[in-house]
Amino acid sequence: MRTDTGQIIHLADYRPTDFVLERVDLTFELDPTETKVEARLIFHRRPGADPAAPIVLDGDELTLSGLLFDQVELDPSRYDATAESLTVRDLPESAPFELTITTLINPEANTQLMGLYRTGGIYCTQCEAEGFRRITYFPDRPDVLAPFTVNIIADKDANPLLLSNGNFLGGAGYGPGKHFAAWFDPHPKPSYLFALVAGDLGVVEDTFTTMSGREVVLKIYVEHGKEPRAAYAMDALKRSMAWDEERFGREYDLDIFMIVAVSDFNMGAMENKGLNVFNDRYVLADPETATDADYANIEAVIAHEYFHNWTGNRITCRDWFQLCLKEGLTVYRDQEFSSDQRSRPVKRIADVRHLKSEQFPEDGGPLAHPVRPTTYREINNFYTRTVYEKGSEVTRMIATLLGKDDFKKGMDLYFDRHDGQAVTIEDFVKCFEDASGRDLTQFSLWYHQAGTPLVTASGSYDAAAATFTLSLEQMIPATPGQSSKESMHIPLSLALFGENGGKLEPSLVDGAEYAGEVLHLTGRTQTVVFHGIGSRPVVSINRSFSAPINLHFDQSPADLAHLARHETDHFARWQALTDLALPNLLKAARDAREGKPVVCEATFVGTLIAAAADDTLEPAFRAQALALPSESDIARELGGNNDPDAIHAGRQAILKQVAEAGKDVFAGLYAATATSGDFSPDARSAGLRALRNTALTYLSHAEQTPARARAAFDAANNMTDLSHALTILAHRFPDSTETAEALAAFRQRFAENALVIDKWFAIQAGIPGSKTLERVRTLMDDSLFKRTNPNRMRSLVGTFAFANPTGFGRADGEGYRFLARQILDIDERNPQLAARILTSMRSWRSLEPVRADHARAALNEIERAAALSTDVRDIVERTLKG
Repeated sequence: MRTDTGQIIHLADYRPTDFVLERVDLTFELDPTETKVEARLIFHRRPGADPAAPIVLDGDELTLSGLLFDQVELDPSRYDATAESLTVRDLPESAPFELTITTLINPEANTQLMGLYRTGGIYCTQCEAEGFRRITYFPDRPDVLAPFTVNIIADKDANPLLLSNGNFLGGAGYGPGKHFAAWFDPHPKPSYLFALVAGDLGVVEDTFTTMSGREVVLKIYVEHGKEPRAAYAMDALKRSMAWDEERFGREYDLDIFMIVAVSDFNMGAMENKGLNVFNDRYVLADPETATDADYANIEAVIAHEYFHNWTGNRITCRDWFQLCLKEGLTVYRDQEFSSDQRSRPVKRIADVRHLKSEQFPEDGGPLAHPVRPTTYREINNFYTRTVYEKGSEVTRMIATLLGKDDFKKGMDLYFDRHDGQAVTIEDFVKCFEDASGRDLTQFSLWYHQAGTPLVTASGSYDAAAATFTLSLEQMIPATPGQSSKESMHIPLSLALFGENGGKLEPSLVDGAEYAGEVLHLTGRTQTVVFHGIGSRPVVSINRSFSAPINLHFDQSPADLAHLARHETDHFARWQALTDLALPNLLKAARDAREGKPVVCEATFVGTLIAAAADDTLEPAFRAQALALPSESDIARELGGNNDPDAIHAGRQAILKQVAEAGKDVFAGLYAATATSGDFSPDARSAGLRALRNTALTYLSHAEQTPARARAAFDAANNMTDLSHALTILAHRFPDSTETAEALAAFRQRFAENALVIDKWFAIQAGIPGSKTLERVRTLMDDSLFKRTNPNRMRSLVGTFAFANPTGFGRADGEGYRFLARQILDIDERNPQLAARILTSMRSWRSLEPVRADHARAALNEIERAAALSTDVRDIVERTLKG
C-alpha cells in the first residue's frame, strides 16, 4: 500500500512519452501466491525526443525477477529497479528494441483488488486507473496504446476457463495438469483496459448479428448455479448493442463479447475491451432476489460498459484529467438508452434527484473540482459524481444548444476523426464547433469551473404593452482553488403558460437568444422581454433540467400548483410539486428545532394528493411525485447550521399530515395497483409496484401501525415488494415484534444469497435514530458480515454513513468516531474503498456547531494516523481544508 503523501500531478505538465510502444506480448503462469508474468514490450524512440533519455516504466509493489534487452540479459549497470519504477538507459536513438520483463506477484495477498488478484478461487484483474503497474513494469498511462497478445498458463482442473481481451487464438494442454490459452486484441489499447480472468465459472451464451451482418458471440460468466439469474443481463446487452447501432451508428468490432461477474470488486463494472468485469450485483437478477431498481441498474450498467467500446476504448483519454471525456459522455449515452427503454420523464426525474443529492453537495463542499480538473494527487479519488453525472449534464447541454441534427453530426465527426486515438476535451468540443458552426468557447467553462451556478429570476407583466419581462442573474460560487468565476453559457428551456393551462407563444423576444424554447443566458445579468403575451403568464424555467443549476425563482403556491396541473413537460410538473414541498419542509425543520408545531400549507397538500389521484399520469411518475425531497435535500437547501434530528422530525411530521389528508386516496391506490400473475421487470409493471409501495409508505404514517406492512411482507411474491415492506417495518417500527420477526425470517430465507443479504444489512443500517449505531456494531459481528467484501462494507458501513443522517450524525459525535475507526481499518486492506466511504464526511461544515466539532475531531483522528494510504490522506486533507 502506498503511504507517501502523493505527488501533485498538473495538467499543465503533460507531455507525450519519449518512447512509442509498438506491441505487447504477455505470458502469465498463474499460481495463487507466486504468479510469473513475462512482458515482452517493443518500443522505438519518439521522433524529436531526447536521444539520451532513458525509458522509465511504472511499478507498484513490484519485484523484478528478470530483464532482457533484445533477448539478451541486460547488464545491471544499465538499469535501476525499485518497487515503484524501472529505468533503463543507453537505448537506441531510433531503431526498435525489445524489453522482456519478468515479475513475480502474489494474487492471493492482493486485498486492494487492484491489478491481478484472486478471490473465491477466481483470478481477476482491475487495472483502471493505475492497476496494471501492479502486474508488471509498464508505461501505465492512457495515451500509450498498443495491440496486446496474451498467453495464459494455469492448472487445468482449478482453472478450466482462461480469458483475456480480444479474439481467442487457441489453446491446448501444457505439460502435466496444465493448459494454456492465447488471446489477441488487434485494437490498440491502453493498459488500463487490460483484463484477465481465470477459474471455474458457468456461462450463458447467445449471439448478436450486427448491422453489417457479422455474428458476434456473447458470453456472460457467473458462478455455477447462477446462470438463470444472468438472463436479464444478456437481454439488456443485446438491446444495448442494437440501440447503439440505431442511435449512434456504432457497431461492435470483435468476434466475441464477454462479461464476467465477480463478488469482490471495488467498482460497479469495468469496460475492458471485449472482456467486461462486473460486480455481480449488476449482472444477477430474478424476481425472488432482485428489486425493480436492481433490474433498472443492471440494464443501465450493462449498457454503460458496452457503450464504452466506442466512447472510452476505441477513443480514449489522452490523460486522466480528461476522464469525463469517456465517463461523462458514456453516462449521457446510458441515460438516453434507459430513457428510450423506459419512461423518459421518469428517468429524467430519477437522474436529477441523484444529481442533486450526490453531485450538488460535492460541488458545494471541500471536494469540489471542475468536470475536468487541473490537478490531482490520487486519480482514484476523481471517479466522482462531478466527472460522471455533471459530465453527462454538460454533454446533454451541448445536445440542447445544438439541436438533434447538429449534435448527431458532431458525434459522427468525433467518431470518424478520432477513432484509435487518445484525445482531450478540446478535441471533443471542436468536433461540435466544426459540425455546427457555433462557437463553444464560453460554454466550455462548464468543463473548467467548479461549483453549481445559482440563477436568480424575477418577472413582471405589463398588460398594456402585452409584454412579460424576465430578469435573470447568474452567480457561480467560490470553490477550493477557484475564488473568481466567469459567466457561464447556460441553456434554459423555458415556456409561458396562460390561465387556461395552454402555452403562450411570444411574437418577439428581446434581450437573449431564444430558439426552440431554449433561452441562452450568457451574461452575469440579462433582461429578456417577451412580446405579444396577452395575459399574465405562469413561467416554467429550466424545463427537463436543461442546465445543472440551482434556480431561485419566487413563485407563488398558486402558480406552482398551476404548473403542477398543466405543464406538458412532466419533469417540470414534478419540479413544481417539489418547489411546493420544499418551503414546507424547510419551515418544518426550523419549527421542529424550535419546538413549534409543524403545519403544512394546504395548497401543497391538495396539489400533491390531486397528482396522486390523477389516473392520466403514469404510475411511475406519480410515485416520483409523491416521494418528498429527502433529508439530505432539505439539509442542502437549508445551507448550514443543520440539525439532522430536527430535519428528520420536520419531514416526518409533513409526511404524516399528507398521509392523513390523503388516506382514502392512498388506500384506493394500494388496492387498485395490486398485480397478479408472473412477475415482469418491464417499466409499466415496475411503475405500478412503485406507486403501490409509495401508497403503502403513506398508509404506514396514517395508520401508525405495522400491521399493513407486515401483511405486505407476508404476501410479497417478489423482492421489490418484500424489501419495501421490510424497510417500512424497520424504519417506522424498529422495536416492534413484527419487525423483529420479519428481519429474522428474511435472514433465514436468504442467508446463502450474498446480494440479498446486502439488502438486509443496508435496511438495518438506515434505521433512523441514535440507537442504530449499536445495531450496526452488533451486525458487524454477525457471521454473515465479511469485512473483506466491498459490497458488504458498503451495505452496512457505507449505508450508515451516507444514508442515515440521524444515526450517523448523533449529537454526541459517536457516529463520526465510529466511522473514523472503520476507515482506518479498511484502509489497511483496501485504500480505494476506504477513501470512497470517507467522502460521506464531505458536508461536515454544514452541521450545527456541536456536531461539526465532533466531525472535525474524527477527521483529525484519521489525519493523524501513522500509515495512511495516499487515497485516504488525499480525501481527509481536502475535506478538512476546504
